[in-house]
Amino acid sequence: MRNKKVMAMVLAGIAVMGTMVCSAAAEEGATRVVTDVFGREVEIPEEVDNCVALGSAARLIVYAGGTEKIIGCTEMELRGDPGMPFAYANKDFFANCEAMASGGSGNADYAEAIVALDPDVIFYQDSDPVAMEDLAAKTGIPVIGVYGDAFNSHYLTDSISLIGDVLGTEEHAKNVSDAITGWVEELDTLTKDIPDEEKPTVYPGAVSWNGGHGFTGTYVNYAPLEAIHAISLPDELDANSGVEVSMEQILEWDPDVIFLNPGNMNLVNEDYAANPDAIDSLTAVQEGKVYAQVNFNYYWCNMELAIVDSYYAGSVLYPEAFADINFEEKAEEIFNTMIGMDYLDVLDENNYGFGTITIGE
Repeated sequence: MRNKKVMAMVLAGIAVMGTMVCSAAAEEGATRVVTDVFGREVEIPEEVDNCVALGSAARLIVYAGGTEKIIGCTEMELRGDPGMPFAYANKDFFANCEAMASGGSGNADYAEAIVALDPDVIFYQDSDPVAMEDLAAKTGIPVIGVYGDAFNSHYLTDSISLIGDVLGTEEHAKNVSDAITGWVEELDTLTKDIPDEEKPTVYPGAVSWNGGHGFTGTYVNYAPLEAIHAISLPDELDANSGVEVSMEQILEWDPDVIFLNPGNMNLVNEDYAANPDAIDSLTAVQEGKVYAQVNFNYYWCNMELAIVDSYYAGSVLYPEAFADINFEEKAEEIFNTMIGMDYLDVLDENNYGFGTITIGE
């Protein structure tokens, strides 16, 4: 009788242990479904320990506080270029990541390398969900679509929040998303009621898109100027992005203020050498109202630079409205919130900094 009781207890113990093992196994393979910014439903592990970042998704992951979970990225991040603050701020970390794509305009994904690395998920920044589906089919790894198109777009904050949810950095992601929303609202509030007749006209030149451009390279719907309701003269053109204009057109506009990208001043100075009299005749040049706008279009949009550009342009164009804003303090607040470090000195050291510009030097 006693032996039967002992046997029953042993069997019961085995049953309990078996249940625990099964539960642990089930828990280990637990999954959930998230909806990415393109409306795609993606099944992912319940707990994501690591990820691969493609198509400049690493930038958004840095914003969301998930840097330490990146194990593979593109070759662009490995450079740690100061023109990409998120990569420069984490250059030592990215140096130890593996390249999973070339990045850049001719981006090519290294599908076999991704499979070998075997990440829990892939974050893919692109505007083409079909490419994401193709990569998921080739690798068998969940591909989550994210999209940071502009700093005043819901796609940016939605992407940051989604990444925070997937990687377990919700609090950091929320703080950054809320900060971005707050800056956009502040820029709008400071400038939306300024009458047009009190605004100077503006020409943004030497803008980069698909590479660098000289004095006549400009941009329609230039985000930092849109955010502060500036009168940007190229907006009257029949275009919606980067465009080359003639010198005659710029002379006809004769802007009150000119902004130039300091990273393209070699090209601007070539234009000046070829036609100094025309550029010198512009009112903004004669009055010394030529200022820097740091390039933010470098392997997609560096959002922190674009936001800082807006504050700098606002302080130049509307000094009374921005009288209570200390530009340097605001800029470092933005950089620290989004990439975790001061950055104005880095820009200055690399000749990308803010301030007045003298063409021809």
